[in-house]
Amino acid sequence: MTGRLSVKVVPGASQSKIAGLLGDAIKIRVQAPPENGQANKAVLSLLAKFLGVSTKQLSICAGHTSQNKVVEVEGLSKAELAEKLSRLAS
Repeated sequence: MTGRLSVKVVPGASQSKIAGLLGDAIKIRVQAPPENGQANKAVLSLLAKFLGVSTKQLSICAGHTSQNKVVEVEGLSKAELAEKLSRLAS
C-alpha cells in the first residue's frame, strides 16, 4: 500500500507545525532553512509524527528543491491517508 500527499512547505518559519490544508495540499511550516535538505528532513519528521509512521516510510518523490512537494507514504492506503488528513479539516 502506498499513498501520496501534496505538500506546500514554508521553510524558515518561527515554529515547525502543520498549518492545515491549502486546497488539496497540506501546508507545513518548518523552522529549518531550505539548505542542504534540512527543510525536507524537517517536513518528513513532522509528517511522520502526524501520520503515526516511521520517517523511513516517507519519501519525497517530486519537488526536492521546490516549496511544492509530493510525499509518498509506504504502508498507508489512500483511504487511510484521507482519514488521517480529515483531522486537519475539522
